[in-house]
Amino acid sequence: MSSFSNKLSILISGIISGMILFQTAIVAPVVFRSLDGIDASRFLRSVFPKLFLSTLILGGLSLVQTFLLKSYSTIQLTVSTLTIILMGTCYIIVPATNRARDIGNDLNFKRLHTVSVALTLIVLLVNLGWILL
Repeated sequence: MSSFSNKLSILISGIISGMILFQTAIVAPVVFRSLDGIDASRFLRSVFPKLFLSTLILGGLSLVQTFLLKSYSTIQLTVSTLTIILMGTCYIIVPATNRARDIGNDLNFKRLHTVSVALTLIVLLVNLGWILL
């Protein structure tokens, strides 16, 4: 893999990891401590889809750059593809998650929320792992 492509891939994975860590470790806890339930819900319903979509787009950029720069690393292709698929899934299930919360279907909400958290954690780990390799 070319040096430039490798550095660009690592930069994109670093941005993805930083966004996920910042959102989950700083923003969400502060929101729950600082805002009442309705305002916290409105804020998080606005921010998390943007996190999922932004991360999906960055994964897509990472994938495209590997092809444009003709730097085919199996690990990088895997990380980019997983990021796209898993963040796309999170983005797609947002309306169902919100709907389950709104109608009081706690079981469905917990399941969908758990899927979203697990997929986001996987994306974080594969992107951090790629950086540390």
